[in-house]
Amino acid sequence: MFEDFFMAFLMAFIPLFVAVDAVGVLPIYISLTEETGKKEKLRVLFVSMVTAIVISVAFLFLGKLLFGFLGITISDFMIAGGIILFAIALTDLITQKKMTRMPGEDFGAVPLGTPLIAGPAVLTTSLILNDQFGTVPTLIAIVVNVFLAGLIFYLADFVIKIMGQTGTRAMSKVSHLLLAAIAVMLVRKGIILSIGVIP
Repeated sequence: MFEDFFMAFLMAFIPLFVAVDAVGVLPIYISLTEETGKKEKLRVLFVSMVTAIVISVAFLFLGKLLFGFLGITISDFMIAGGIILFAIALTDLITQKKMTRMPGEDFGAVPLGTPLIAGPAVLTTSLILNDQFGTVPTLIAIVVNVFLAGLIFYLADFVIKIMGQTGTRAMSKVSHLLLAAIAVMLVRKGIILSIGVIP
């Protein structure tokens, strides 16, 4: 029983880890907080994590209700979500910039909490994983990934020193290549599910 739950959690954790892309967001976090003190960095970090968790969990529980109201099936969402994820991955693979807007006064919530941590990729992935592996494993995977992102941001100076700017960019590109592959898989499964064929 525990092994089944752990496998479900692991299968939910990996795509969400790729979707969050904490390593890819790390240089942005550093640039946003380079003029702030240690205490302010901790506050920004806390706000970003709370924002990301609240938005992700709310979408996880309300997404299906919205689907029922609009008459959207999970296979429809898997295909659309896969296409969106592929577009996000492709954009980040071929461009250097991940953020297109300047931060506001409280950038912990926006843009750090959302859309950089809990962005379209995370929301789309979490809803699909909820249907495939269950609510509890997906919910835990979301929370663990957000806390892991927070830990990476907290250790930002150390991580950058170890990996370097080039290393973090390379890791981000690899992550988005994996995200593109996951997107293709979602489209394939969505098509199979829509025509009623067991993979």
